[in-house]
Amino acid sequence: MAESAPSSSRMTFRQILPNLITILSICAGVTGIRFAFEGRFELAVGLVLGAAFLDGIDGRIARLVNGQSRFGAEMDSLADIVNFGVAPALLLYAYTLHDVGSIGWIAALLYISGCALRLARFNTMLDVPDRPAWHSQFFTGIPSPAGAALALFPMYLGFASNLYLPDITPAFAAVYLVVVGILMASRIPTFSGKTIGIPVRRDHAVGVVLAVVLYIGLLLSFFWETLTVSAIAYYAAIPLSVRSYRRLAGRSGGRTDGE
Repeated sequence: MAESAPSSSRMTFRQILPNLITILSICAGVTGIRFAFEGRFELAVGLVLGAAFLDGIDGRIARLVNGQSRFGAEMDSLADIVNFGVAPALLLYAYTLHDVGSIGWIAALLYISGCALRLARFNTMLDVPDRPAWHSQFFTGIPSPAGAALALFPMYLGFASNLYLPDITPAFAAVYLVVVGILMASRIPTFSGKTIGIPVRRDHAVGVVLAVVLYIGLLLSFFWETLTVSAIAYYAAIPLSVRSYRRLAGRSGGRTDGE
């Protein structure tokens, strides 16, 4: 009698769905690279940001449908190095870094390396046992999707005609890109998206909803200008995250190990 295949070799659609979203994010990021080298920079940036959006929802959908798997986690990491390491570096190289030749290319390589180091450390941190619960409120270093969004800041400035800010020179853009890569690979604590689960007082709920609606409205009306201001606000929030991390570490007896 032929031996039947084990049930573990079969996958349900709920397990496939998060991986499908991850594949779509890879397609978005790689297509962004294509459009960048065709000179369609605004669309290229939009696709990379779209990949970041898909990256933000695939894990949540996996938890919602109970479709988490080790395969999915590895797939997500591979997608991240393409979408948030390779794609932003090549977009910025095609947009401005090529004007400084090899220096621009070296900057792109250093940024990609910083992203790879950040992702490798994140994966190893997943296996660290007995982490304090408050550690989930923070990332170590800038997460790769945020790093990609920050890396494209010089392009936002170039597209934001209403802010009347000077464009970033190719040499400065190269230095800036390396700094973003270093911040991703650093151990600076930054706020995690999981802090969105923090309860909001009922008397503040209306204000929070209106703030979100205002932000969406600004994105729809002044897309590049809003992204420019958002990037600056993210940098401004880093000192706040460091102070919050140190305060919580002091309350827990100074323990700061883990992600």
